[in-house]
Amino acid sequence: MKAWYCVARVVVCAGLFLSSGIGLEAQTIKPLESIQNQEELNQTILALDTALFDAYNKCDLDKFAALIADDVEFYHDNGGVTLGKEKFVDSIKKNICGTDTHRELVAGTFEAHYMKGYGAIEIGTHRFLHPKTNGGTGEGRFITLWQCKDGVWKITRALSFDHHEVAKEAAK
Repeated sequence: MKAWYCVARVVVCAGLFLSSGIGLEAQTIKPLESIQNQEELNQTILALDTALFDAYNKCDLDKFAALIADDVEFYHDNGGVTLGKEKFVDSIKKNICGTDTHRELVAGTFEAHYMKGYGAIEIGTHRFLHPKTNGGTGEGRFITLWQCKDGVWKITRALSFDHHEVAKEAAK
């Protein structure tokens, strides 16, 4: 019975992502309790990061919001603290949408760490291309706390810090 329940939760979780339009492959997103090793954790968290920032880059606020907990806390070294999903999504709408800003994960910086009974911590460096600022590129480090509750992953806490300009040669 327990094996059937786990399979059902994976199907439900995949269905939620697909029905929300996030378009993730079912086998890459697993509920926390069915993750068996570091590779599966990495695949799950990287797929979530990819979905989040695909929505961010396209300003698809519904898909973006689907990955954010209602009580999210977002800490940004330049922007301060944003509390709650509505304020967080609104800040993306006001500051990112229409700017052609593009975020990408810097290769070789991704880390995922298991948090028993809760989810995972994601750590890395991300790069932002700001085409409307003469091709300016910035980088920052981030820490994201992902919670898996009832088979659904959402961000509950996020820190984005150490933002700085990147030389054009380093950004290539």
